[in-house]
Amino acid sequence: MKKTARVAALIGAAALTLAGCGDRGTATESTDTPAESTSSSSSAPAQSNPDFKACMVSDSGGFNDKSFNQTSHDGLVQAKTDLGITTAEVESQSDSEYADNIDALVQQNCNSITTVGFLLGEATEKSAKANPDIDYSIVDFAYDKPAKNLKGLVFNTAEPSYLAGYLAAGMSKTGTVGTFGGLNIPTVTSFMTGYVQGVEKFNEDNDADVQVVGWDPKTQKGSFTEDFEDKTKGLTVGQNMIQQGVDVIFPVAGPAGLGGLQAAQDNDAYAIWVDTDGCESAAEFCDTLLTSVVKGMDVAVEQAITDSLEGKFTNEPYVGTLANDGVGIAPYHDLDAEVPQDLKDKVEELKQQIISGELKVG
Repeated sequence: MKKTARVAALIGAAALTLAGCGDRGTATESTDTPAESTSSSSSAPAQSNPDFKACMVSDSGGFNDKSFNQTSHDGLVQAKTDLGITTAEVESQSDSEYADNIDALVQQNCNSITTVGFLLGEATEKSAKANPDIDYSIVDFAYDKPAKNLKGLVFNTAEPSYLAGYLAAGMSKTGTVGTFGGLNIPTVTSFMTGYVQGVEKFNEDNDADVQVVGWDPKTQKGSFTEDFEDKTKGLTVGQNMIQQGVDVIFPVAGPAGLGGLQAAQDNDAYAIWVDTDGCESAAEFCDTLLTSVVKGMDVAVEQAITDSLEGKFTNEPYVGTLANDGVGIAPYHDLDAEVPQDLKDKVEELKQQIISGELKVG
């Protein structure tokens, strides 16, 4: 399972990806003028709406987590570029800050507030009900009865994770693959369950017996770092899995999951990243990544902001699926030559079956 040589230049690509993200430790950051376009053909934004203010609160992982906060933040940045709006953001340092951080943006007269992460669900709903003139959207949370000004942005991550599980089983040499999460919450375990189901499908198709370490959908028990920030915890979990024979690791733990990638890289194992294309956001691990399970959070965030600006905002939840390109798997990148063509073809076949509704996942 020898991989291509690690290329130091890839680290530079990761730095470029992170350049637009706020630094951890900065409580609030606001810009009072519209963004300039990065296009070489024009220095002006596509539109100019300086009186409209779109704002965002991260969870405790921060905007440079190389995962869902970062990708969601990219949507705010792109909205600023495309719409010529004003933006403000607050980077949470702990779970206890969420309500106060949302309120800080209310005080800044934001027209639209996006919160990032399942753990902000309660604080976001409370603020939305108290401020009906502000449009709220939240990544990775939906409500049974949302307020009229509150929109959930959710993603059927079980679908692409199913494809990733099938791929992992097909690439495993030891017959054992693994996954671990940050916390045992639905937005994490959805990935893990889809992954297990994909492995089970591989076993069914190939009369195989690939085992999954780290998650049992039936008992809802598995391996968790109990936070999304501590890379050392992810490294420890990853190393323990490798000692159990795991040779493909699927961490669903934000920055803590980077430790799992490190464990895989150090032991010549494979890994699969989540939320964003790891070869772009965590390029130093690209030589280890078979693929990534990606969520179009940036697109969903920008669209919610655009709808708010144009007076088209509704509380109807957005659900990203394979069918609407709201979720997917990334290219095989550095490991493309190592993935057999028949396995690639089967993954694509399963993708089309999920899109058509022939195959139900989750």
